[in-house]
Amino acid sequence: MDTALVVDLGREALWVAVIIAGPLLGIALIVGLLIGIIQAATSINEMTLSFIPKIAALVLVLILIGSWQISVIVDFTRGIFERIPTLFF
Repeated sequence: MDTALVVDLGREALWVAVIIAGPLLGIALIVGLLIGIIQAATSINEMTLSFIPKIAALVLVLILIGSWQISVIVDFTRGIFERIPTLFF
């Protein structure tokens, strides 16, 4: 097994993780920012107020793009399993 192959596999795994987590983290950031602005404008200082809208937004995003995320993970895993015969020769 070559060092370049291991580095390439690690780089690809990190890229898949970024692609999978990016939309969820982006939505959580946007919803949290909007709730924070509303809390600042209305002087409501409740820490748990942003929790439910974030969870609802994340569930909605998972419903919308969850199948795409699973297909990306399956393609990546399939590629790893297809590389197994060539790793040790």
